Amino acid sequence: MTDRNPIVSLDDALGMGLTAEEFDRICDHMGRVPNLTELGVFSAMWSEHCSYKSSKKWLKTLPTTGAQVIQGPGENAGVIDIGDGWAAVFKIESHNHPSYIEPYQGAATGVGGILRDVFTMGARPVALLNALRFGAPDHELTPYLASGVVAGIGGYGNCIGIPTVGGEVNFDASYNGNILVNAMAVGLARADKIFYSAASGAGNPVIYIGAKTGRDGIHGATMASAEFSEEDASKRPTVQVGDPFAGKLLMEASLELMASDSVVAIQDMGAAGLTSSSVEMAAKGGLGMEIDLDLVPVREDHMSAYEIMLSESQERMLVVLKPDATEKAKAILDKWDLDFATIGTVTDSGHLVLMKDGGLAADIPLAPLVDDAPEYDRPHEDSPQLPVISSADLATDDSMKDVLLTLLGSHHLCSRRWIWEQYDRDVMADTVAASTGDAALVRVHGSQRGLAISTDCTPRYVKADPITGGKQAVAEAYRNISASGALPLAVTNNLNFGNPEKPRIMGQITGSVMGMGEAAKALGTPVVSGNVSLYNETDGNAINPAPVIGMVGVIDDVDGAVGIGLTAAENTLVIIGQHPDKNDGWLGCSVYADVMTDNPDAAPPPVDLEAEALTGQLIRQAIADNQINACHDIGDGGVLPALAEMVMASGGFGAEITLPAGAGHGWAFGEDQNRYVIETNSPDAILAKAKDLGLDGQVIGQTIPSAELKSSDGMLISKDEMQQAYEQGLPRIMAGNNA
Repeated sequence: MTDRNPIVSLDDALGMGLTAEEFDRICDHMGRVPNLTELGVFSAMWSEHCSYKSSKKWLKTLPTTGAQVIQGPGENAGVIDIGDGWAAVFKIESHNHPSYIEPYQGAATGVGGILRDVFTMGARPVALLNALRFGAPDHELTPYLASGVVAGIGGYGNCIGIPTVGGEVNFDASYNGNILVNAMAVGLARADKIFYSAASGAGNPVIYIGAKTGRDGIHGATMASAEFSEEDASKRPTVQVGDPFAGKLLMEASLELMASDSVVAIQDMGAAGLTSSSVEMAAKGGLGMEIDLDLVPVREDHMSAYEIMLSESQERMLVVLKPDATEKAKAILDKWDLDFATIGTVTDSGHLVLMKDGGLAADIPLAPLVDDAPEYDRPHEDSPQLPVISSADLATDDSMKDVLLTLLGSHHLCSRRWIWEQYDRDVMADTVAASTGDAALVRVHGSQRGLAISTDCTPRYVKADPITGGKQAVAEAYRNISASGALPLAVTNNLNFGNPEKPRIMGQITGSVMGMGEAAKALGTPVVSGNVSLYNETDGNAINPAPVIGMVGVIDDVDGAVGIGLTAAENTLVIIGQHPDKNDGWLGCSVYADVMTDNPDAAPPPVDLEAEALTGQLIRQAIADNQINACHDIGDGGVLPALAEMVMASGGFGAEITLPAGAGHGWAFGEDQNRYVIETNSPDAILAKAKDLGLDGQVIGQTIPSAELKSSDGMLISKDEMQQAYEQGLPRIMAGNNA
């Protein structure tokens, strides 16, 4: 054994994030003490990021099947049937720690990685979304981190030519030292042309394609599976460097290669690089693989076996080809000016065998890397039950107008224009104008069929009550899809939490997964893919939990979709899901409580999943029947902010509302769930349908020809006033001016 691949010790294992017990298990599996390369492979595959060892016990409880599901969890991305022979391929994934260390490259490579997860299934990516969490608006690093992340997302997505069509952005002090950057990609493929990663055919060639391997990103998966400390900003070498132009070439070359009938299996070199791709391909096929690392294209001299296997250099794929397809495949890669190297073969040994410098660098049984990866049932404790606080105990003496303008200008609700203007939303020419609604809408090219897509999570609800917060994240996404007129179909999730070894944090994980699973089952939206990002802590301080939901739905005719902007005067405004006599609302755990009060700990609003399903059904049918002109789900901030957003999104129309007797701040700003504001010219028909389903509706006013929001208590706010407050919030944060 050379000095470049020495036998290791327990200290080496601990340094790679393994425990003493895990090191003993590895030695037992190997029948000896592993060398450095072998230990590196185990540490990557057994990391939290790759093995889900703290969460998979609970992930197994999620609903993952349905008539629409073609491929559930376990592949690079989930696949669902959207009709007409088409499939939607999608996934969301985190790049949190790298984006804090190096915000531009961390975010850019997060986008590049999620795109590869989609096109490695044979799908052409058609949409990108993101879910971002930054620190407090007045924290000194927030403008720097936010601007770097947004530039990285735009830089990669814009250059590769995929539209970024939606997402969400939150600010909270819990993310001061550990921001969250979750990237989602959606692609389209013919339902009978999906590609998978399981290797087959002993003797088939194993091909490396794409960019060369360097030393960037070594042990990135391990770094993503550990807590932060103040010193971790020095870990830039563990952050990958992306090249969107190489990514574009790789995407086109891979899709052409798959169309050429040359591919047996294909896998992105993502987290853990060549390690995870080779291990997963061979293990899924129940086979083995032998690789000569001297044949791997590298861009740096004297790279060791350990470095080559653990590098997370970007824009690389591993392919198993049909035995007679090598020359045809090489011609395709040569055309796209990308590396093509036959680096090994599929074997029937059940081992991963690595050669380097003419000798044996590693010989590892594959089964323990995957089948015997640790699975922990970590101790967990329920979050304490918080009190329900009445609106009377929270409401201030401020006027409704002052509160509304304050909330619209707050970091919770202010316009994200500063962000989305940096993204190309229209490249590919299939982004539909109605994507100004609650969900983004992307046309299936050459047809009227469309995909509706949304990302959602309310971390303050999850922190207050993980089960309710998990339910609400799914329900919110469901409402956003339904509000456009589309049928929600399936979910991808990204579970962002702190250290699972702490029972309180593990309780947040188990509770939110339980709530998420209950909602996904009740709403008919199985979970088909996802990602877990744990250890999001800095110096022991955990983030607010953020189990982000990405949801995809389908609409048969995009011309029938609706947005949130008011469309005409003298139509009726109705809150669907609200009793006609209701004059109060749920202010605890709300945006109002955070901005206008000292924000006491309080229970979040409850979620009625049966009512959510029925109300979504009603909304979708009414949109299909052309009875709804505009629709907006009532989320953060409550009724008045929702109405303000509808006025601001209109072409010059406004709203005049009549407050119920005794209505106050609770009615105006409460965050009760399962509610939509609709503009309709058929109120009687819709309210009759609601009654038939056992649902409520409250008529609150009408649309008017002037761009303003008026109420029966004398409130009058022009669109310009609202727009001024709404548009200035984020530029003020980014300028570091939060006075």
